[in-house]
Amino acid sequence: MPSLRQLFLDHLGQTSLSPLLLEIDKAEGSFLYGRDGKDYIDLISGVSVSNTGHRHPDVMAAIKEQADKYLHLMVYGEVVQSPQVKYAARLASLLPPSLQSVFFVNSGSEAIEGAIKLARRYTGRSEIIYFRNAYHGSTMGALSVQGSELYRNAFRPLMPSTTMAEFNSEEAAAMISDSTAAVLVEPVQAEAGVIQPVEGFLESLRSACDRHGALLVFDEVQTGFGRTGSLFSLYRYNVIPDILVLAKALGGGLPLGAFIASSGIMAALSHDPSLGHITTFGGHPLCCTAGHASLEVIIREALTATAKEKERLFREQIANLPVREVRGEGLLLAVFPEDKTIISKLVSRAPDYGLLLDYFLFCGEAFRVAPPLTISPDEINLACQRLRRLMEALS
Repeated sequence: MPSLRQLFLDHLGQTSLSPLLLEIDKAEGSFLYGRDGKDYIDLISGVSVSNTGHRHPDVMAAIKEQADKYLHLMVYGEVVQSPQVKYAARLASLLPPSLQSVFFVNSGSEAIEGAIKLARRYTGRSEIIYFRNAYHGSTMGALSVQGSELYRNAFRPLMPSTTMAEFNSEEAAAMISDSTAAVLVEPVQAEAGVIQPVEGFLESLRSACDRHGALLVFDEVQTGFGRTGSLFSLYRYNVIPDILVLAKALGGGLPLGAFIASSGIMAALSHDPSLGHITTFGGHPLCCTAGHASLEVIIREALTATAKEKERLFREQIANLPVREVRGEGLLLAVFPEDKTIISKLVSRAPDYGLLLDYFLFCGEAFRVAPPLTISPDEINLACQRLRRLMEALS
C-alpha cells in the first residue's frame, strides 16, 4: 500500500513542485501534532484563519450542536437559516451602520468576485483600480486585480478595465475618475510583507471615491477579526469603505467568505436580473455557526486587545535574533532576517525545530509570524527559542 504522502502526491492537485509534505494527525490550540506525536507551534494560523486557535472548545461545541440540526438545505438566499441570519446580524452590530447587508460566499476569492460584480452593477461602470503587490485571490477576476505579474502572466488574457496604482502613493487618488467603479485596497498589504498605510493615504482614496461616485472596497481577509489589534482595520484607520470583504477567520476554521455593503448597494444584485450573484454552499450553516462562535470567543476573551501585548513579546525576543527588521502590527508581522537568502530554508527546515512558518507571496526577504490570537506568553517564549535554534543552524 502506498504511503499517505505518496497518495497525496499521486492524487491531489499540487500547488507547487515542492510541497512541505508535513503529515498532521491532530491540532489543538497553538499546536499541530504529527503522526509520530511530534508537536509544531503554528506561527501562521493557516494564513490568518485560526484566530481562536485549533479546535477551540466553544467552536467545536457549536459545530456539534448545529450538526445535530441540519447541514445544507437549499441554495443560498432561498431559505431562512438561523446560523446565517444570526451571524450576519452579529457582524452588522459590530460594523458601521453603512455596512449592514452581508452576502455569504465560500472563500475570499469568491467574495472579491462578488464585490467586483456588485461595484460594477451598482455604479454602471467598469474600471477597477487595484494596487501593486496586492493579493485578492486566484480565480480569474481576483487574479485580474492581483498586483504582481508573477502569478498573472501565464493566465492572460485577464478581465479588462483594471488599472494598477502604487500603494501609499499620492498619485493613486488622482487616478480615480468618473469611469471608476471601485477602488480595491487592503488597508494593510499582507502578502507584500505587511505594509501599513501612510497617514492620509486611505483618507485620500475615500475622498476621491466620494467626489467621483466610485465605491471604496476594503479587503480585510487577512486583517479582520482582531489580528492587527483592532477588530477590523477600518476602525484602526478610521476610514469606512462602501464594501467590506471578509474571509479566512470569518469561518472559525471552516470555509466562509463574505462581502458586506449597505442594503441600498447590495440590492443591486437582486433584480434586473434577479440572481445577480448566487452560490450553492455560501453561508453553509456549519461554517456560519463556527464563525459566529469564534467571533464571540474573540470578543469575550478580549483577543483583539491582547494581540498588541503579544506583539510586544514577539518583538522583544526577536530583537535578540539575527534580524534586521520586524514590520507589522498585532499578530500580523513580517520578520526580515539579516541574511536575505535564507527564507526558503527557514520555511522548509522549520518543522525540524517544531515550528510551522510561511513566506510572503510578494516579499521574498521576510517570513510570516501570524499565530493564533490565543497563543500564550509561554508559547511565544517557546516559539522564539525554537526559532533561535533554527536560525543558528542556518547561520
